[in-house]
Amino acid sequence: MSTAVTAAPTVTAPPAALSPLRQLGLVVQWQMRRRTQELPLLILLQLLIPVAVVIGYGLLVGDAGPVAGLYLATGAPVITLVTVGLVGTPQFVSQSRTEGSLDWMRTLPVPRTLFLLADLAVWTLVAMPGMVTGVIVGAWRFDVDLAPTWWVVPAALLVALTAAAVGYALATMMSPPLAMLMSQVLVFVVLLFTPISFPAERMPDWAQQMHTWLPLEPMAQAIRSGLASNDFDMPGRSWVVLAVWCAAAVLGARWALNRRH
Repeated sequence: MSTAVTAAPTVTAPPAALSPLRQLGLVVQWQMRRRTQELPLLILLQLLIPVAVVIGYGLLVGDAGPVAGLYLATGAPVITLVTVGLVGTPQFVSQSRTEGSLDWMRTLPVPRTLFLLADLAVWTLVAMPGMVTGVIVGAWRFDVDLAPTWWVVPAALLVALTAAAVGYALATMMSPPLAMLMSQVLVFVVLLFTPISFPAERMPDWAQQMHTWLPLEPMAQAIRSGLASNDFDMPGRSWVVLAVWCAAAVLGARWALNRRH
């Protein structure tokens, strides 16, 4: 009489979980690839914005003096960074919400915080080429001598991240039509009524006080002082205002993504 021997079942070890940093990198790659057709045109647009700003403001001002030239030369890259975040981000996120792709992406097995950070990283990177172009064209057009510091790079990343976070929060908290309309309004505010390319002292007192609490003037101060450190400085209070806006916008966008199922 023979006894049948049953082989022990093979136990397959579960795949190792990806680290949060690895997940973030994969989501960034995926977001870049799904925008393959749009990114070249978007980056080209960001390269043209600072050129148009420098040439257009130059025609309005005429022969700018040294101080006006510094403001215009350092303001063009700031306008590029802010435009990408406050205009481009809400429009693309609103489009994703309308077509349903944002809801589908939230079903992926990735924490929504990482998904948000990946989206913000993409928009921050998209804004960088335009910022560099703005610095080069502005310095050439207005014939100014810049004195960049080492921290202008992290300052530019912080400005781009803050603008993208605010734009993302607007797009997730508002309805898509309202968010897209708000992004168009912000274009005029940034170009005409924000002390980015001119001193804040030219504005009425109430507008000066308002901008001490809004992130736009601190954004300009961060880039301006980083590019022309011999002529401008960045007040400590402005760093705090900028950091608070960045954190509040990221938390607001994260709350909106978690709230919407």
